[in-house]
Amino acid sequence: MLLGSGELGKEFVIAAKRLGQYVIACDRYAGAPAMQVADCCEVFPMLDADALSAAVLKHKPDIIVPEIEAIRTEKLLEFEKQGIQVAPSARAVNFTMNRKAIRDLAAKDLGLRTAKYFYAKTFEQLKEAALSLGFPCVVKPLMSSSGHGQSVVRGEQDLQKAFDEAMSGSRGDIREVIVEEFINFKSEFTLLTVTQKNGPTLFCPPIGHVQKGGDYRESWQPYEISPEELLSAQDMARKITAALTGAGIWGVEFFLTDDGVVFSELSPRPHDTGMVTLGHTTSLSEFELHLRAVLGLPIPGITLDRAGASAVVLSKTESDKPLDYKLDKALAEERTVVRIFGKPEAHVGRRMGVVVCYDAPDADVNALRDKAKALAATIL
Repeated sequence: MLLGSGELGKEFVIAAKRLGQYVIACDRYAGAPAMQVADCCEVFPMLDADALSAAVLKHKPDIIVPEIEAIRTEKLLEFEKQGIQVAPSARAVNFTMNRKAIRDLAAKDLGLRTAKYFYAKTFEQLKEAALSLGFPCVVKPLMSSSGHGQSVVRGEQDLQKAFDEAMSGSRGDIREVIVEEFINFKSEFTLLTVTQKNGPTLFCPPIGHVQKGGDYRESWQPYEISPEELLSAQDMARKITAALTGAGIWGVEFFLTDDGVVFSELSPRPHDTGMVTLGHTTSLSEFELHLRAVLGLPIPGITLDRAGASAVVLSKTESDKPLDYKLDKALAEERTVVRIFGKPEAHVGRRMGVVVCYDAPDADVNALRDKAKALAATIL
């Protein structure tokens, strides 16, 4: 049973169907991307504990795979006690559903290097924290997704707007924000980390990415990083995934700075930046890796087989009808993959598809990035 049925869930379902699995896709709205390829579906809010329990009782799944943050995680703990596997684990999903738990685990319990941070429930607390950290600083809801409610605050005059946006952009019951120091990073990257039931922790080659407003815009492999910096990131990813427990893929995000690697965030599921693996950059895509880990199937290793770059296709309009996608230019290009997610509604800035361009492992990745972005811009 898939909880949350967006574009990442859709690719996971496709991978599952290729290995003969029966999948129930659940989301708050009908016609969600993963529902289009699943065996059956259920429509209900993931934060409705009674509806979630009813769906589980109805279908009796062997495995529950969360794809979003906003879920009644206390119910997942109950399901796990009943013998239902939760991927990677109910503990992992419970911790990562809000930034407070995961940040305290990383910084205080595990001693990982993170940005300095404070929490705030009121505007007065936010102002005090921001003045202590200095400007610029970053304000985020404790629970959100796709960058909703996140902003960089350049001065005291912008604090009220940032606080209001963080509160309105929050998902679930939590009404609290995290205020972080602004990290002067050279670049950001994701380390897809695979924990297994019966095998060692594995790492995909790191994925460089660019975010705007906290939301992914492009990603690429290979990503330039020194062996020492990569080992530092792998050590942090290994520690935090071991503490959270379970089997599956994790998107562990880092900042690369002039003086090393800084832990940023973590998702216990396929990561949006990992869509670059749809171009077969790695020997198995992130969705195939997640499925194998969840099912306890062997993973012989992860190799970088191609260079690749992904760029998102963003809606420029509001629409409650399917958009008019112009695919000719992108599909006319060699070594190019196009995925239209099939979302039934569009909103300005909503991610509606992705273009992935790939080539030989030693190809110019910056040229691939330019190509992917140029082609993505032609579709809407």
